[in-house]
Amino acid sequence: MSKQTDNFYNHFSFFYPVVDLFLKPQKHKLFQEINKLPDGQLLEIGVGNGSHLKLYKKHQVTGVDTSFSMLNIAKKQQTAHIQLLQMNGEALLFPDQTFDYIILSHVIAVVDAPEKVLAETYRVLKPNGQIFILNHFTPNNWLRHIDKAFQLFSKAFHFKSEFHINSLTTIKKFRLLREISFGQFSYFKLLIYKKA
Repeated sequence: MSKQTDNFYNHFSFFYPVVDLFLKPQKHKLFQEINKLPDGQLLEIGVGNGSHLKLYKKHQVTGVDTSFSMLNIAKKQQTAHIQLLQMNGEALLFPDQTFDYIILSHVIAVVDAPEKVLAETYRVLKPNGQIFILNHFTPNNWLRHIDKAFQLFSKAFHFKSEFHINSLTTIKKFRLLREISFGQFSYFKLLIYKKA
């Protein structure tokens, strides 16, 4: 991520709990899915303030974020099975095929280079490993016009209001297993992919 984006999230860490309340219902569904899986090595890219870390019931969890302010808050939620590191998801410092599961929760539309994040995800994920992408996605109905209208505004907050997962060529390296929607008029979806 750029220094400008890092600085934004370092300052934004104070207000993040308000955003977190809005995202809570989607995150609970994500963790229902995660906690059903066999134990494994799990990487969460963009761990934020870590308020959700207590929802991990199993797995050896590594959480990374570029924001030192966010990580300092997250460390208050840290437990024996959770390791937190300051690291850029666009240039992960892990060996190839390290993780069984990778989570991108409300991350892929805010990073500077989503293709790089997906390429790194593919590299460090084990064969047949799973990636969980929880995010807002621009719908194919009239709501897409709202996303377009907010594009200029959203740039100030370092996220892409108009976002289509299939516009990313690297996603084609993965096979879609499941798509979980949060209602007919919801912007949010949980996409579960497998490394082909």
